[in-house]
Amino acid sequence: MHIIITGVNGQLGNELVKRLSAQHQHQVTGLHREQLDLSNSTLVEANILSHQFDWLINCAAYTQVDLAEDEIDLSNRINRDSVQAMAKAVAAKGAKMLQVSTDFVFNGQQSKPYREDAVIDPIGQYGKSKAEGEQALLQTLPSALLLRTAWVCGAHGKNFVKTILRLAHDRDKLTVVDDQIGTPTFTADLAHAIEQLITTNASGIYHFTNEGVASWYDFAVAIVEEGKQHGLLKNNCKVLPIPTSGYPTKAVRPSYSVLSKEKIRQALVGYDIPHWRVGLRNLILEIKHG
Repeated sequence: MHIIITGVNGQLGNELVKRLSAQHQHQVTGLHREQLDLSNSTLVEANILSHQFDWLINCAAYTQVDLAEDEIDLSNRINRDSVQAMAKAVAAKGAKMLQVSTDFVFNGQQSKPYREDAVIDPIGQYGKSKAEGEQALLQTLPSALLLRTAWVCGAHGKNFVKTILRLAHDRDKLTVVDDQIGTPTFTADLAHAIEQLITTNASGIYHFTNEGVASWYDFAVAIVEEGKQHGLLKNNCKVLPIPTSGYPTKAVRPSYSVLSKEKIRQALVGYDIPHWRVGLRNLILEIKHG
């Protein structure tokens, strides 16, 4: 297949290019922000129309959760308008599209994993822009594949794992919120799932994260433990839990954003989704040997 991947400078886009290009199984064209101005939907549509492809995988997004509260127009243009422009181009080409979305489209008030048909109710501008992007996608291209994920970390780029490793290297104590609950997702596992979905021409809405549940505090404790075990950390940095109220941010985060994987488990034949601790260990080893 010929696959276009946007956002190749990001964590997931970079991982997908590596995976889908491996062994020359697919012809992959990667587009980064200098090649695709996501703030201009007219240019986005024209750019995508200039390519021949079977699948477009959109990993590009405005992801600055706090800054989005001030940059409302820009976040909407990137997360909503550019998605609709891509969908129009894909429809005109008779091709297929996978859009990566987020747990932030939910309000975080549930106490059980969010299914794909759960009510969309974002509580901040970033989530609103992504939710409106989902609606624009499905209205323009009903056959699209929409994949929601959460807490994404990979070997390329900045993320929570690398931040905790850096801070734990420099400090003897860290405080991390313990009342926001979700599931870490590792790009190697997410890319594996995406390859299976597009290979089987899947469509509709799916959720994917690694297995298991954690708070950001749990995640940070595990990062420090794995960092010590594999020689990335030498000192004894202590991780302490604090409530969200002790770490105020401009944008409100969902307090519970665990995504149900019942549907995608059935679609991923022969692939047992790894627990997040396994994904973390694999990432730590990749960083170590990177």
